[in-house]
Amino acid sequence: MKNHDSSLLCRSTCAALHRLQTLTGLALCSVLLAACGGKSQADNSSSGAPPAMPVQAIVAEPRTITDTTEYLALLKSRRSATINPQVEGQITKIVVKSGDHVKAGDALLQIDPLKQEAAVNSQEAARTAQEATVRYAQVSLERAKKLFDAGVISKQDYDNAQTSYDSAVAQLKSLEHQVQQQRVELRYYSVSAPMDGIVGDVPVRVGDRVSVTTLLTTVDEPGALEAYIYVPAARSHDLHLGLPVKLMGDNGNVLETQTVLAKASIGASKVNFRIAQQVRAQISWGSRTGQVIPVLAVQRVNGEFFAFVAVKEVHGTVARQRLLKVGETIGNDYTVLQGISAGDHIIVSALQFLQDGTPVAEQLQNGKATSGNGGGPPASN
Repeated sequence: MKNHDSSLLCRSTCAALHRLQTLTGLALCSVLLAACGGKSQADNSSSGAPPAMPVQAIVAEPRTITDTTEYLALLKSRRSATINPQVEGQITKIVVKSGDHVKAGDALLQIDPLKQEAAVNSQEAARTAQEATVRYAQVSLERAKKLFDAGVISKQDYDNAQTSYDSAVAQLKSLEHQVQQQRVELRYYSVSAPMDGIVGDVPVRVGDRVSVTTLLTTVDEPGALEAYIYVPAARSHDLHLGLPVKLMGDNGNVLETQTVLAKASIGASKVNFRIAQQVRAQISWGSRTGQVIPVLAVQRVNGEFFAFVAVKEVHGTVARQRLLKVGETIGNDYTVLQGISAGDHIIVSALQFLQDGTPVAEQLQNGKATSGNGGGPPASN
């Protein structure tokens, strides 16, 4: 009885050293087993079986696996105005900066108006001169009418005076329209906000020469946003209306969930999103029931993935190596596509000391403890 107790003490101490999973622990364990001697060694040598390696294991249980993929997404306003100049010229002043809140009609920047102001002044001078011409033509017409009524001049002379007056009036109206047009164009040199909103990026600088195709800035109405998600063409066939999307923060926390195709609308949110902000978008393609395995329980050899499972055989529990086919990682687990079935006891410790067929004494982390080489039913396929 004393030898039996001594053997149990040695085994328990050795098991504790094995859990250290270090070479020092193995060496101390070997010395301890040699020091114990006695009947326990005689029993082991007579049975011909090596001592069972203490390991920890978990029972493989089916769980719901969500097929998700992360992509880069760009947030844009659903109501945004792109500001381009309506005239060409050199920028002389920028009134706003990115992020400013503006009202409709507020000035954004100024394009050099000197040339246009000169054109307006020239047209106004021409109009003033034409007004004088109209006044002279009117006086001439009135004089011609009196002379015609008195029979001094002919009808042709009177008609010529009337034509000159009508032509001067028409010319004046044309010049007035030209002045009005030049004044309207002059207002284009002061670029203003078309609506209330937030100023976006301002890519131009004072001194830049711009044309009607140059992007000056954008004004985005706050509130409704859209996430532009750039999905690879290989997965385009999986896109459909109703796919859930999660916007992920830098720390991996979910920021927002919406319904999308590949452009997701974003409603009211507690998160302070910015226009043109880049975020990670996680698309959930669907879910299935399958197996997962801790990353630390998987070994990779020559590009292949392997794991050890504890299997009860005729002479006891042994470690059996399984070839795995794994998918994407979910947290600290691999999704298992092939190699692990529900109910398998996956070994998660002392992997570096195991070989296929090594006797093990498993301690389940999510179930009851099992015995080592105490026998048991044959392994099921």
